[in-house]
Amino acid sequence: MVGSVVEVEPMSAKLQSRGAVEISSEIFDPTAVVAEPLPPVVANGADIDEGGEEKKGKSREIVLGRNVHTTCLAVTEPDANDDFTGDKEAFMASVLARYRKTLIERTKHHLGYPYNLDFDYGALAQLQHFSINNLGDPFIESNYGVHSREFEVGVLDWFARLWDLEKNEYWGYITNCGTEGNLHGILVGREVLPDGILYASRESHYSVFKAARMYRMDSVKVGTLVSGEIDCADFKVQLLANKDKPAIINVNIGTTVKGAVDDLDLVIQTLEECGFTHDRFYIHCDGALFGLMMPFVKRAPKVTFKKPIGSVSVSGHKFVGCPMPCGVQITRIEHINALSRNVEYLASRDATIMGSRNGHAPIFLWYTLNRKGYKGFQKEVQKCLRNAHYLKDRLLDAGISAMLNELSSTVVFERPLEEEFVRRWQLACQGNIAHVVVMPNVTIEKLDDFLSELVEKRSTWFQDGKVQPPCVAADIGGESCLCALHRAA
Repeated sequence: MVGSVVEVEPMSAKLQSRGAVEISSEIFDPTAVVAEPLPPVVANGADIDEGGEEKKGKSREIVLGRNVHTTCLAVTEPDANDDFTGDKEAFMASVLARYRKTLIERTKHHLGYPYNLDFDYGALAQLQHFSINNLGDPFIESNYGVHSREFEVGVLDWFARLWDLEKNEYWGYITNCGTEGNLHGILVGREVLPDGILYASRESHYSVFKAARMYRMDSVKVGTLVSGEIDCADFKVQLLANKDKPAIINVNIGTTVKGAVDDLDLVIQTLEECGFTHDRFYIHCDGALFGLMMPFVKRAPKVTFKKPIGSVSVSGHKFVGCPMPCGVQITRIEHINALSRNVEYLASRDATIMGSRNGHAPIFLWYTLNRKGYKGFQKEVQKCLRNAHYLKDRLLDAGISAMLNELSSTVVFERPLEEEFVRRWQLACQGNIAHVVVMPNVTIEKLDDFLSELVEKRSTWFQDGKVQPPCVAADIGGESCLCALHRAA
């Protein structure tokens, strides 16, 4: 009633009447702090029990690579005395200076991973003080105003044009890496065909089979040819064995180890021959590295949305060259509605794998695309392919087994015997083979340095004849293997 006084029951009485736990009588002090905020130091490599004691007989198990805990840079608490702040700053500056020298040296000896390290983004340093976050849908501006959607959509338009998809026909976003592009593409396929089986060649990137585990999808590993390309004869057998279920296919536009390009046209033909109509299959193209190189190779089969594919992903930190991992994912706009959900507090739509997304990455990509353009990338592709053939020929001339797929800049060769040499040149190895990925920053001079050092090392590894170079015919074919057996043949 207007003008009446309502007596309010105390909150504690309300809680007690509802059976709630009685609130402590101590007065809450919002300014109070923990007397000793630092947790105890954990012994390196040890497991700690609930009481804080080290478990006996337990140690950190390292399966691959080096134990970073033996070389990590510890975080130390600043001194309580403000007079020592300057010393702390000087110490950190010296650590960063040494780290920069390490990066310079490691960049000089980088050959095994597909990253273009030749870039200069000095003009973008002015943006590092901003927290740029493209959370939500790239095409719907959210309430968060510190974003770079205008750059992101510009980049997406560029790639949609590259793959023959009109602006009003595609949806996409800048991912945090190539793996996220695969996870999203396969997720879209799963949403479009909920009971579909995922097919991917054995030499597909590990993220493809990770997606199958994450989404609890049935998956089939298809055999490959010696080149690393999907074996469509085996693919046909697998399809016919599961003809009652739709097919979700990962097509590799360059495999991780051998750089092999799956024949997209043959994959589509195989599906059609097995009776799969276009509404019963979804194709995701993993173009992490070669997705951006293929359009500029004359004899290369065309990756285009004019063919019945569902999505394409490419990495931004590989051939483009970007200081942080990122990627581009493009799909047909009609597919994304099955995946997206509105989020009111964002005033946008959630259709990506990650919620928050790096808003700096689209700006870096936009900057490079504007500087190089289609013609600039074409020149770099030609340079990479030319240098890759140079490396393969030099390896064979030196008596080292080597292979190079026709559409690739990934040179596969016998694995060096010494692991220190592998680490020095940061080579990616699998079984008896290793590879060098020739990127725009890899010059003839760098390849010559690598070859000279490799030839010199081999003269000591195999000098007494007790150890022989491995036979890699099973990996790269007998015609490319120069082991004692195949050389004699």
